[in-house]
Order: sequence, then structure tokens, then C-alpha cells
Amino acid sequence: MIFAHGSGSSRYSPRNQYVAKVLQEENLATLLMDLFTLSEETEDSSTRELRFNIPFLAERLMHVTEWIERCEETRLFEIAYFGASTGAAAALMAAAEKGDKIKAVVSRGGRPDLAGSSLSKVKSPTLLIVGGNDYGVIELNEQALALLQCEKKLEIVARATHLFEEEGTLEEAARLAKLWFLSHF
Repeated sequence: MIFAHGSGSSRYSPRNQYVAKVLQEENLATLLMDLFTLSEETEDSSTRELRFNIPFLAERLMHVTEWIERCEETRLFEIAYFGASTGAAAALMAAAEKGDKIKAVVSRGGRPDLAGSSLSKVKSPTLLIVGGNDYGVIELNEQALALLQCEKKLEIVARATHLFEEEGTLEEAARLAKLWFLSHF
């Protein structure tokens, strides 16, 4: 699983690290990395121009995917994406470009709507996980779900807000992601 985090987050996100640990316990390989260089991160923290540049983020994600496909140690691995916030849109846009090479996509607290016209081109089975108290984002996920033309599902985690900080909600999101990935590998 390649993780694409959202704006204001990094590979050090405790939420993504927790989900990665749950996946690793099932012998699923994970890669957490930053889609911005240090200078881009600094630029974005003051201008906020890059965090919503979904094509830019998706291109970075595709470069990482291509690196995994070429690397001797990982070239036989099946690839899936786990995206959070704006990283979910980048994951879906990249999945639309990569086609059948991406085995599954999971969005947690994501903004899949930001993938725009790419949504109808996604072939990868896609799970959208959203918090039951993430008002506004639920509706954006429902709209994105309607545009997806692949195997798809929307799961709403009760009591969860955008960051899944409420007791037990991140655990539930990780469980749902694990089950989705396991059923598509």
C-alpha cells in the first residue's frame, strides 16, 4: 500500500502510521512517504498553493508507483493506494491513470471530489471511509461515489469527525481498510 497523506500531514502522521501497522500485521507491505520536498512543504505552509494541486500530487504518486514497479525488491508486489484528505483525490487521480495496475484504493476522511473527471476513469475497487460527524465531507463522498464506475463502497464511521480522533473510530477505519485490501489481493 502506498500512502498519500493530505495537506498539513506527513509520513509521520500517527493516524497513517497506525493504519500502516494494522496492514503490516496482515503481511501487507506499506510505504509512507511525503509527496512534497522540504522546500515545497515550506512554500506550501505559507502560500497553501500546492496542497490543492491534485494533478501535481497525483503525478508524484505515479512516480513513486513507477519506482516500485522498477525496483528489484518490489517489482512483483501488487500495488494499492491509501489516501487521506487531499491525498485521497491524488490517489484516485493516479489510479485512473495507472488503470488495472492499482489493485484497490481506500480513502479515509478524503476529498475524492477533488479528483474531478478522473473519478469516472478509475478501474480500481474503491472504498470511501468518512466520519459520521464529518458534515459536508459526507456529501462530497456521496457525490464522488456516484461518479465512480468501478466496484465501490461508502462506509460511514459513526461518531467520527474528519481526523478520526474519537475513541475507536480510527481503529474502525483501519479495520475497514484492511478488509477491503485483503478482499482485493
